[in-house]
Amino acid sequence: MRDLSRASGMSLAGLYYYFESKERLLFLIQKHTFTTIVQRLKARLQGVNDPEQQVRILILNHLEYFLANQAAMKVLTHEAEALKNGFASEVASIKREYYRICVGLLDDLKNDRDLQFSTRIAVLSLFGMMNWIYTWHNPRVDADAEQLAGEMSDIFLRGVMTGAKGRR
Repeated sequence: MRDLSRASGMSLAGLYYYFESKERLLFLIQKHTFTTIVQRLKARLQGVNDPEQQVRILILNHLEYFLANQAAMKVLTHEAEALKNGFASEVASIKREYYRICVGLLDDLKNDRDLQFSTRIAVLSLFGMMNWIYTWHNPRVDADAEQLAGEMSDIFLRGVMTGAKGRR
C-alpha cells in the first residue's frame, strides 16, 4: 500500500479511505481483470464457428489484455494466493469460468479435428505460455499483441494438432 501511495501521489490514509485493506484492493483488481477478460472473450467468440479460429481469438484476447495491463498482470501472477475467504471464492469462480471456456474451446477443436491430447494439460500449458509474457515482453523490440498472438497460436496449435493421435 505504501508503494501504491507513493506511485499514485495519494496519501496512505487516502488509500485506506477508499480501500479498507490491501486484500480488498487486490480483490477488486483481480475481479475486474478476470471479469473483463471473460466478457471480452465471449463477445469476440459470438458468431465464430471454426474451433481453430476460436482458439486464436482466445489467445489474442488474453495477450491484448495482458500487454495493455502489464503492471496489474504482474500483481495478479505474484499475489494469486493472497486472497482469503469470500474474496478468494468469488475470484476463483470467475477463473473457473474462464478455464471452462478454454477447455470447451479445446474440446471442440479435438472433436472437430479428431485429435487426442489431454485437454487439461493443453489448457494449462497455454496459460503458462501466455501468462508469463510480462516477464520478457519489451514493446521496443517485441511484436505487438496481434503478431504475438498469431505466432503463439501457430506454435500452440501445431503442437496440439500434430503427432497427438494415439497418445494419452
